[in-house]
Amino acid sequence: MEDDFDLPTAGDDMMNEDLDLGDDAPALKVGEEKEIGSQGLKKKLVKAGEGWDTPDNGDEVEVHYTGTLLDGTKFDSSRDRGTPFKFTLGQGQVIKGWDVGIKTMKKGENAVFTIPADLAYGASGSPPTIPPNATLQFDVELLSWSSVKDICKDGGIFKKIVVEGEKWENPKDLDEVFVKLIGKLQDGTVFLKKGHEDGQLFEFKTDEEQVIDGLDRAVMTMKKGEVALLTIAPEYAFGTSESKQDLSVVPPNSTLHYEVELVSFVKEKESWDMNTQEKIEAAGKKKEEGNVLFKAGKYVRASKRYEKAVKFVEYDTSFSDEEKKQSKALKVACNLNDAACKLKLKDYKAAEKLCSKVLEMDSRNVKALYRRAQAYIQLADLELAEFDIKKALEIDPNNRDVKLEYRTLKEKMREYNKKDAKFYGNMFAKMNKMGPLDSNKEVPMSVDSKA
Repeated sequence: MEDDFDLPTAGDDMMNEDLDLGDDAPALKVGEEKEIGSQGLKKKLVKAGEGWDTPDNGDEVEVHYTGTLLDGTKFDSSRDRGTPFKFTLGQGQVIKGWDVGIKTMKKGENAVFTIPADLAYGASGSPPTIPPNATLQFDVELLSWSSVKDICKDGGIFKKIVVEGEKWENPKDLDEVFVKLIGKLQDGTVFLKKGHEDGQLFEFKTDEEQVIDGLDRAVMTMKKGEVALLTIAPEYAFGTSESKQDLSVVPPNSTLHYEVELVSFVKEKESWDMNTQEKIEAAGKKKEEGNVLFKAGKYVRASKRYEKAVKFVEYDTSFSDEEKKQSKALKVACNLNDAACKLKLKDYKAAEKLCSKVLEMDSRNVKALYRRAQAYIQLADLELAEFDIKKALEIDPNNRDVKLEYRTLKEKMREYNKKDAKFYGNMFAKMNKMGPLDSNKEVPMSVDSKA
C-alpha cells in the first residue's frame, strides 16, 4: 500500500448532495452504535470525548484513523504513518461520510464509522485498494481542531481562533477596543505592526470606519483575550486602491492576513447608566450622527444610529411630562429616518413596521403615511398603499411628494389591471376552445356534499 493515500473525495455529484442528518450528534454510550441521518451512516463510540463542543464546517481538524473493508482488510492508516491527518471540515476535501460523521465528535473522542458506498467512493471505488460499491469502516480519533468561521458567510472574512478568549461578551457598535495586531500580505510582507515592540496598543472605535471593514467586523466577533488569525478578501480590505501603511504599501486587490489579539474593550455607555436627561441628550446625539451618515449614503450605519437613539428613550415611564414630549419627538423622528434608510436598502417590510410604530404614536403623521405607502407599493399591497396616500392627502392636500406617489401608485394599478385582464382573457379563450360542458355527463360530488 502507498503511504500517500489521502482520503480523496467522492465524485462531484456526491460532494454537492444534501444529507438528511437527523440528529447531528446522537447521544451514545461507550460500545453503543447508532445511525446518523437516514442514508446508512453508523457511528459506534469507542472512547468518550471531552466537554460538549464539536467542530463545524470550515474548522481545521486533526485526526488519527484506520480504514478497513468490512472483511477487516486494512487499506490505509495515519497511525501506521505516525502523522495525524489534517483537513478542513465541510469543504469536500474528504468523503461525505467523514464530513458528516466527524462533525458529531468531541475532542479526544474515538469512534468507528461504518460508511456506505454512497457516502464513500460510490460505484467506482478507489482502485486498487477499494472495490466498487464498498461499505467502509474507519476507526477515527479526533485529536483537535481549530475553529475557522466564515464571518460574513460569503468567503470574504475567515477567522481562525488560536487562543480562546474569556467569558462570552463581544464588543458591539461604537465600543472602544484595544488590540495587538500584525498585518501581512500574501507573500508574508509585514505592512502593519501595533502593540508589540513598543507596547503601545492599537485603539479604535468599532463601526466608525477607523479601520478596514473586515477588521472591524472580525473584532466584533472576538472575546477579551482572544487571539485570532484573519484572512480578509479585497472587498473587505482596501479593494482596488493602493494603500500606504506603516511598514509597506498594500497593492490593489490584495487579500490580507492579520494576527489579532483583543486585549480589552470599553463598552459605550448604556441607557441604564444614565439619568433621564442624559438619555434624551444621548438619543439626540445618535440621531444627528445618523443624519450625517444618511446624507453620506451610508444607510446601514445610519440605521444603526437611529435604532440606538430609540433605545435610549424607548422606556420613558420615569420621564417628566416635558421629557416625555421630547422622548416622543425623538422616537418619531428616528423611526421615520430609519424607515427612509430601510427604503433605500430595499427592506420594505422593516420600513412598513417602522412607519406603523410612528402611526401608533401619531396617527396623522403624513411622512409616516407617505413612507408606509412607498413600502406597500414595493410589496404589491396596492390597496393598503392607496388607503395611506388618500389619508395623507386628506391631512395635507397640497403635499407635492404625496401627490407624485399617488401618480406612481395609479400607474402600478393600471399595470396590474392590464396583467389581470390579459390573464383572464387567455383563460376564457382556452375554455371556449374546449367547447361547452356536456350536461349529460355525471359531475362528481364534492367531498363535503350531502346526499
